[in-house]
Formats: sequence, structure tokens, C-alpha cells
Amino acid sequence: MQNNSSKDPLHGITLQRILEVLVDFYGFDTLGELINIKCFRENPSIKSSLIFLRKTDWARKKVEELYVRTLPKLNN
Repeated sequence: MQNNSSKDPLHGITLQRILEVLVDFYGFDTLGELINIKCFRENPSIKSSLIFLRKTDWARKKVEELYVRTLPKLNN
């Protein structure tokens, strides 16, 4: 019998959920310092950030990387 569970920490998690977790943990102010993109620094919202991140691969990659680095802190 095979175990089909993925070792990828992003498997099955939506970009919206990733963003919500990061905003809950860091807040938009700190998130804007950690990832220097306008949608986190000027009039930030989950909705506007998702629109930008879905269109911008490099920014989405930075958010996903921060989420993976943050996971151990979330489990404490």
C-alpha cells in the first residue's frame, strides 16, 4: 500500500490561506518589511494582495518561501 501524502509543505494549501496565515502572524507592516512589495505597504488588503500575487510569479514565490520559513514558528 502506498502513502500518497506529499512532503511539499505547500501541497493542498491555497495562496489565500498562505497569505491569511502570514498576515495573522506578522501583520501587513512587518510583511511589507520582510517582502518589499507595494501591495503589502500601501493600503494593504488580502483581496488586493491576492490579485497582485496571482499575476506576479516572483512575488508569489517570495510569499511561499516566507510561509515555508515561518511554518516552524507556527507550530510552537
